[in-house]
Amino acid sequence: MTTITFVRHGITDHNVEKRAQGHTQNPLNETGRAQAALVAKRLSEEQWDVFISSDLRRARETAEIISAAIGKPVDVFDERLREMDRGKIADTTQEERVARWGENWAELDMGQETHESMRARGVDFVRDIASRYADRKVLVVTHGYFLGQTFKELMKDESTGDELRNTSVTTIIHNGEKSEYLLYDCVKHLSDNF
Repeated sequence: MTTITFVRHGITDHNVEKRAQGHTQNPLNETGRAQAALVAKRLSEEQWDVFISSDLRRARETAEIISAAIGKPVDVFDERLREMDRGKIADTTQEERVARWGENWAELDMGQETHESMRARGVDFVRDIASRYADRKVLVVTHGYFLGQTFKELMKDESTGDELRNTSVTTIIHNGEKSEYLLYDCVKHLSDNF
């Protein structure tokens, strides 16, 4: 049975501005770096067999901060862990989308990745990792919406995976057939200031 601990990246200015991030290479902000340092301290109390991260900058930065604290380099930067591809709306706010494409912009083809595609790649990642690293402890840094949609599909539960917090820790066990939560959206490492 494989144990996989997922960490959502630290907060970015795009998060604060409610700006679609998608595959943009935007960095953590000061608060996001502080959050990453706190989750890194927490994760340094455990031993990890494998460390994998999304290759997008905000996840990479979070992973690099964690890597320094746990004394283990990232083994793989995996594109399957990327956030939902937002197509033409990447790097825009709702107001900017309305101004550019009108009130009904969401009905237009914006070249966004489908939920089905994102869920499929998330589940594929989990099954691949569980098979490849059976009976190991795997640490993964990724993105909130991608993670939430993966959990919905993996757990066959649409009530799960909503609004996962920045640097939250979620641990699942996967036995090849099914997954279950050991810990969900935990931010005990953050003070009340976050």
